[in-house]
Amino acid sequence: MFCLNVILTLKDASDANEIEGLLTEACRLSRTEPGCLRFDVYYAEAEPATFVLVEHWESEQAWKAHREEKAYCEIYQPLVMPRVERVAHRVKLLIE
Repeated sequence: MFCLNVILTLKDASDANEIEGLLTEACRLSRTEPGCLRFDVYYAEAEPATFVLVEHWESEQAWKAHREEKAYCEIYQPLVMPRVERVAHRVKLLIE
């Protein structure tokens, strides 16, 4: 399994509603992709400019294939990434 947690901090907090909508749609699409075991988007209530993505993929290859799909290529990369600071952490699930 390939797991990734991504912390997104908005460059402009006033973008929160729009980014929330974009991430919700990207999440919905990602969940339908082959190899996606789990894809969740969280909004940090105590940090209004912060979102967290939690991704679980069958394999690193499935995650790489995700980067060629609509959720990534048409929503996340062009519309979200330019408006956030992004810190990604590959993580290991300790217990299922």
